[in-house]
Amino acid sequence: MLEPRDISDLVQAAAKGDQRAWDEIVRRHAGLVWSVGRSFGLGQADIADVAQTAWLRLVESLGKLREPQYLARWLVTTTRRECMRMLNRQGREVPRDVVAELEETPDTNQPPVDHPLLSRESDALVRAAFEALPVRCQQLLRLLIAEPPVPYQEIAEKLKVSLGYIGPTRGRCLDMLRRLLRMES
Repeated sequence: MLEPRDISDLVQAAAKGDQRAWDEIVRRHAGLVWSVGRSFGLGQADIADVAQTAWLRLVESLGKLREPQYLARWLVTTTRRECMRMLNRQGREVPRDVVAELEETPDTNQPPVDHPLLSRESDALVRAAFEALPVRCQQLLRLLIAEPPVPYQEIAEKLKVSLGYIGPTRGRCLDMLRRLLRMES
């Protein structure tokens, strides 16, 4: 199985004009950009405008990113700023029509219509946060969640660490992942 390319490598390659690297960056982060727009309560057309502007900002900044490994954070921050600009241009929020709101009330016996989309967006957020972790944490966590499970002794051998390293490091890596997820949501 091929290892996924490191995000820093993708950013550098895309900055040099590598279309495949750019496509992979967009594939990995499109859901993240859209989920930020959704969190601001923007409509689909406005989210599309915000996303387009965020991607344009990235194209303009690709070669200038100081810490390309934190691309997901950069995209979240940039998209949030674009959302705020969008809301400021629109002025005050217009109250919704009561009838339209009642029509949008979901049937509690059925899963929400947007459940698959929200699930994909959630997966994208977790993936982006995971990719923002140090490479060593990514390696450890991949081994810990592998199917079939990898014994700790084998993990220690693969990473060239002691058995006592795995548990505490796993805890620190998961704490970092939680902090990154709080930042991105």
